[in-house]
Amino acid sequence: MKFSLIYEAQMVDTSRANEAKVFHETIEQCLLAEELGFDNVWAVEHTSLTQYSHMSAPETFLAFLAGRTTRLGIGHGVVCLPHKMNHPIKVAERIATLDILSKGRLHFGMGKGGTQQEAGAFGEQLDKLQPQIDESMNIIPKMWRDGVFEYKSATTGLEIPPRPIHPKPYQDPHPPLYMACTRHETLVTAGKRGLGALVLGFGGPEDIRKKVQTYHESFDSRDQKDQVGEFATRHVAALCPATVLDDAERARRVGVRGQRFFAESLARWYQNGPEPQVDDLDAEETINIMDKSRQQVEAYLGQEKIPYGTEATGLYNAEHAYGSAAQCINYVQQLIDAGADEILFLVQMGTVPGDVQLETVRNIGKHVIPYFREQSKKSAAASKTKATEVA
Repeated sequence: MKFSLIYEAQMVDTSRANEAKVFHETIEQCLLAEELGFDNVWAVEHTSLTQYSHMSAPETFLAFLAGRTTRLGIGHGVVCLPHKMNHPIKVAERIATLDILSKGRLHFGMGKGGTQQEAGAFGEQLDKLQPQIDESMNIIPKMWRDGVFEYKSATTGLEIPPRPIHPKPYQDPHPPLYMACTRHETLVTAGKRGLGALVLGFGGPEDIRKKVQTYHESFDSRDQKDQVGEFATRHVAALCPATVLDDAERARRVGVRGQRFFAESLARWYQNGPEPQVDDLDAEETINIMDKSRQQVEAYLGQEKIPYGTEATGLYNAEHAYGSAAQCINYVQQLIDAGADEILFLVQMGTVPGDVQLETVRNIGKHVIPYFREQSKKSAAASKTKATEVA
């Protein structure tokens, strides 16, 4: 099992001073995470999504973090691949360079970006971008082969004359490859292409169980000709929103309030919703508000004949790792039992104070991760003993 952190650079106060504060607090949390045994730090990529995500240059953030750490895995979760946003040559060059400088600690996730707000910033239409994403996903790993690369697209107009692409990644032939997944269709695609799945949804253990099953069924039935990259990565990373404090009641209050802000700030850009609210209510009051929002979204989805099991409704599920370390352990165990290979702890949600985020990282690192590491050791020892007895 892997235990990691994922960051959006989400914030309520969007002043220059607070933007800077959030980034420096994030680095502080990541440095503590390295000390406490976390495996990876992942960073998203979004453009022009005020409050929801100010992580618009993850390559810079991750490069800075790589230079401050020696062991921690560095994850792009994900690089958005529209050509005008990130030309495939530049992505190949940046990923390889960061992999070299981090001495092979890089994980490379790929995706599209989810809003017209972002696509429009680069003069694109969101619903027209998928051919560009598929194209870049396929050709970037080929740029890391030795020799000269050239390409002429039959669909997007992309043309690359014969050119050497430098440098090549530290990991040979390239870093492990992943894809952002929330819907059934994207999980099927990730499995067919032999890519790891970054399941960035709030659905909870049962939702993760269904997604894991979909992914593995697709992975097992994949055709080698559909493989993206030189090797397959069977891996499911599951989002785990978390606020973990000694005061479990306060943690739940702070956590669900943060999740409400996350959901409403996301809905603002994805569904043209109102500005997110920052009411400081007790946990049950916040959950009631979220439940009403969920019902409204489900009614809308029903009219549109869209399945209910979508990220839009999962956002309002408040049963996550909000509480004590013991409660966090219980919730993480459910995700592991559902088939997750990596837990992506989301501690930074807009209204959650920086000191609470830091304390959550500390509590996970001191209590949650050691618990599962010890369980793993016991399981390995028991298996070894059983194998010896059989022999």
